[in-house]
Amino acid sequence: MQITSSEYVCPCCGKPRRLAHLMEIYERNFRMLQRLLPELDAPFDRAVSPSETDPPLHLSVLARDRYTLTLKLTYEFTDAGGVRHHPDLWIRVYRDAAVAEALDCSHRPPWLAEEGGDPEVGRFLNNQWGRNLMLGKWLEYLLERGHGFGLAQRPRMPVAA
Repeated sequence: MQITSSEYVCPCCGKPRRLAHLMEIYERNFRMLQRLLPELDAPFDRAVSPSETDPPLHLSVLARDRYTLTLKLTYEFTDAGGVRHHPDLWIRVYRDAAVAEALDCSHRPPWLAEEGGDPEVGRFLNNQWGRNLMLGKWLEYLLERGHGFGLAQRPRMPVAA
């Protein structure tokens, strides 16, 4: 599927956005997420990654399925107004396909994949583009700041006495 409207132009190459290019972004996000979270089976439900230059990064596993993992990455800020999470990204990791997709919420709108199908397709893909470019840039930033959920940062269970 190719969207040729001028509002759907790729910011990185200036060409019309293509679904195949979006999948390349998903693959790149997967590789960076794998560096941040080497154990993509995530043997924990929650973890916090400290950094000397950044706020703590919170990871929460929202759902586990046979081939997918849905998680949330966020900074947690506490001030007089209460606790805020920003950015608050939900990410679905497709371990079998080696792609990671930034989600707006826990589900995507259904749409027809045929030519001339549902008009929501263009808007949905455009939104996916922005979220997934942002995810990629944020993952790069987090890795540069030393964040990670590898074995050293992994939550530990208290040792039984």
